[in-house]
Amino acid sequence: MPTYAYGCKDCGHAFDIVQSFSDSSLSVCPECGGALRKKFNSVGVVFKGSGFYRTDSRSSSTVPAGSTTPASGASSTPAPSSTPSAAPAASAASN
Repeated sequence: MPTYAYGCKDCGHAFDIVQSFSDSSLSVCPECGGALRKKFNSVGVVFKGSGFYRTDSRSSSTVPAGSTTPASGASSTPAPSSTPSAAPAASAASN
């Protein structure tokens, strides 16, 4: 059974209580009789195993939806040259 956190709007009293999923939410503070509000916390979810990552079970030829990369793999900008330019080589030779 899950544990729920409640806080009173009037007096600020905070507490946790174990309730069944079918139980109705508490609405009255046990300390002052004021209105209660259910607090929501982050859920601790851990994904283990394969199939949860972007690269799992996906062939290299498919492009994810919404991607701006063309399916052919061609790019609109030219790739940088792999050969060094003459300017840095000339300055290195003069040292």
